[in-house]
Amino acid sequence: MAERLEYTRGRLSEHDVAKNPLDQFAHWLQDAIADKVVEPTAMCLSTVGPDGKPSSRIVLLRGQDEFGFTFFTNYLSRKGQEISGSQWGCLNFWWGSLERQIRIEGSIERVSPEESDSYWRDRPYESRLASAASPQSQVVENREELVAMVEQVRIDRADDVLRPAHWGGYRLVPEYFEFWQGGPARLHDRLVYQRTADQWTIKRLAP
Repeated sequence: MAERLEYTRGRLSEHDVAKNPLDQFAHWLQDAIADKVVEPTAMCLSTVGPDGKPSSRIVLLRGQDEFGFTFFTNYLSRKGQEISGSQWGCLNFWWGSLERQIRIEGSIERVSPEESDSYWRDRPYESRLASAASPQSQVVENREELVAMVEQVRIDRADDVLRPAHWGGYRLVPEYFEFWQGGPARLHDRLVYQRTADQWTIKRLAP
C-alpha cells in the first residue's frame, strides 16, 4: 500500500486568482520554475484515436501566449494522426513539490510553417538530425537501425538539416482549465475556468 501524503503547501481561492486563466497559468509556471521543479514545462498530452481509445504521453511546452499552448512533434506519429482525426486534446501539468496540477482542454491546430521553421532553426543540430531521421511511432528492428537512419541523414544533409514536411508545431487552443491545489484531509481546492463567448467564468468543484 502506497504511503499517503498530506498536502499542506497552500490554498487556492477564487478571490485571489487571475480573471484570465492564461495569466493564472503563467503565474503558476513561474512558481514552478522558481521552485526548481524538474522539467516544469513537461506536460501530459492526451488524445483519442478513431477507435475511441485514449492515449497519453509527456511532451514539452514550447510556447504559451494568448492563443494557446504550443508543442512540436512528428505529424505522422500516433499523436499526430489522432490529432488529425479528432482535433481535440487535453494537457495536464503536475508539479509535485508545489502540490499543484493544471488540466487544460481544447481544440488542437497546426501552427504556421513559418513558426515551425523558426523553432526548428533554434534546435540543436543533433536534435534536428534525430527528428528528421526517426519514423516516430513506427516499429524498428533495433536501436542500431535507428542510429543508422540518423547517420544516413547526417551524410545526406551534411550542410544543413532542413525541417522535414512531416514535422512541426501544434497549438492547443484552450476552452477549459482546472487549477488544482492539494489540501489537508483531501479537501483539495479545484477551480475551473470555462469559456463562454469571449468571457471566462470561474467555478469551484468539490474535491
